[in-house]
Amino acid sequence: MNTIATPGRHPAMGNPAPYWNPYLAGFGLGLVLLAAYVIAGRGLGATGAFSTLSAWIANAISPEHALSSSVHARYLANGDTPLTAWLTWLVLGAFVGAAISGFFAGRFSLSIEKGPGVSNGQRLVLAFSGGIIAGIGSRIARGCTSGQALTGAAILNVGSLVFMIAVFVAGYAVAWALRKEWL
Repeated sequence: MNTIATPGRHPAMGNPAPYWNPYLAGFGLGLVLLAAYVIAGRGLGATGAFSTLSAWIANAISPEHALSSSVHARYLANGDTPLTAWLTWLVLGAFVGAAISGFFAGRFSLSIEKGPGVSNGQRLVLAFSGGIIAGIGSRIARGCTSGQALTGAAILNVGSLVFMIAVFVAGYAVAWALRKEWL
């Protein structure tokens, strides 16, 4: 099985649809953010969904610990479950919407994207490790990159703007340092 997707071709659907114009897509995302504020009174972000889920799991295992923990207690204050949390549905909707969009655009496939010098196992371990580090970082930063960049920047939060500058600087530095893994 070929685990590297061939650019420009989808094995089951022929040629994929062209990518969206990034400016038009960004404008559309801004409208979604505005609608989220108007309809739900909240911005966009994904970290809260995972925080709600972890608090719910902690509460199922040890309710005394979860309710005494300042981290978990705020997600359990109203007796909420992950299925009643706004951000849980936002994350599920983003996943399902991306899958549907990718399918209809002819870009849906199961593959492992990697450079030629990295094995599938190495790529999966690195991706999992990076996800853990990003999750820890999002808790330290008090939000994920989407929450910080979209919601925080929309309200001109200085911490969010500094965070995004740091993300781009670190991203370019790490990409430059690891560029040989992908070439």
